[in-house]
Amino acid sequence: MQSALHITTTIQAGHKIELQIPNASIGDTVEVFVILIDKSLPTQQKSILTLIDTIHSQQPVRTATEIEQQIQEARDGWEN
Repeated sequence: MQSALHITTTIQAGHKIELQIPNASIGDTVEVFVILIDKSLPTQQKSILTLIDTIHSQQPVRTATEIEQQIQEARDGWEN
């Protein structure tokens, strides 16, 4: 079975990174993927509540009655 590690590190002098793999033995072969973080993206993670508030602020909030009416209109269209 393959195992995977997710490690976040910083680039050191000489454009190098250093990794310590606790479950590996000397001579083991590993594959390394480097994903550079886009500096233009915010690094702070938003909470799910903040995300929900953002979505609601971008879309009008509909009542259950309005949603059911839209569903019924779609169903009525299926019959034609």
